[in-house]
Amino acid sequence: MRNLPSLTRRGLLAGAAATAATAALPAVAGHARAAAPASARRSRAAAVAQGADGFAGVPALGLSGTTGGAGGPVVTVTDAETFLDYCDRDAPYVIQVSGTLRISSKQGVRSNKTIVGLGTDAEITGGGLDMYRRQNVIIRNLRFTDADDDSISIQQSSHHIWIDHCTFSAGADGLIDIVRGADYVTVSWNHFHDHSKTMLIGHSDANGSQDRGRLRVSFHHNFFDGTAQRHPRVRFGEPVHVYNNYYRNNTLYGVASTEDAGVLVEGNYFENVAHPIYSGYDASGPGRVVERNNVYVNCGKPETLGTVIEPRTFYAYTLDAPADLPAVVPAGAGAGRI
Repeated sequence: MRNLPSLTRRGLLAGAAATAATAALPAVAGHARAAAPASARRSRAAAVAQGADGFAGVPALGLSGTTGGAGGPVVTVTDAETFLDYCDRDAPYVIQVSGTLRISSKQGVRSNKTIVGLGTDAEITGGGLDMYRRQNVIIRNLRFTDADDDSISIQQSSHHIWIDHCTFSAGADGLIDIVRGADYVTVSWNHFHDHSKTMLIGHSDANGSQDRGRLRVSFHHNFFDGTAQRHPRVRFGEPVHVYNNYYRNNTLYGVASTEDAGVLVEGNYFENVAHPIYSGYDASGPGRVVERNNVYVNCGKPETLGTVIEPRTFYAYTLDAPADLPAVVPAGAGAGRI
């Protein structure tokens, strides 16, 4: 295994030693779910109130965490032209989106922005948002539909990005791509449906020199609802922390760790996923992956390999009980839930 930064060398998870026994819970008929337990309701309430957690909340690279446009003017936009004008300004802004905005291609968002949908029907359709060498951006409570490229692209050393309580579907390429040296990103409480290639971390097998030591991403409380693959697919990034997500009816696979990535898959619920975890995929070489405390219902055997840096080296977190996730996550994930 390659040498690790001195900051995190002490926090390794051994694949064999850290892999917990998997729970064998009975399948639930259909998709009817019991009411969320009290602990689940508290978890949802905390998610609405809190700021960025996971890697987006880590003080690093000159930032205390991800605060978006806090402290800047609060503006409400109802048309695409005005929206894109505010996104392209250098100053901090809280940009509130009302109704449906139709854009095309990938439109740039500058640093120090909060983009948040109002109510339950705020939507960006036809195109997507691009963070290119940007920092400190929050995107919340929006629907992204029918993008003609990526719905959200985070690239070229962009860092401290938080994507929370959004709904993604039917894009032409990736729903969220985190590539080319991006870092300190959290993707939380989102609903993904009606799509194939959901999320990519690391755009190619040849980009290790830019990506090693970066691409640190947290994924938690997301609902991967019938999407086919890339939940996420990872190259080189470490640690990538995939915890407390609900996977249901994913036709190709759940998580893929490739090209020496280091991925911890922890406390998730997989249901009807033939290949919940891969090490290596397609032409990409194997990545390191540790799984612990996951639930598998009508699933194949997860693949594990090697050791991974412990995310607790960077931040503290509390897990919801994996068995509660089929109630917790659909009830709280997606746009219109904050």
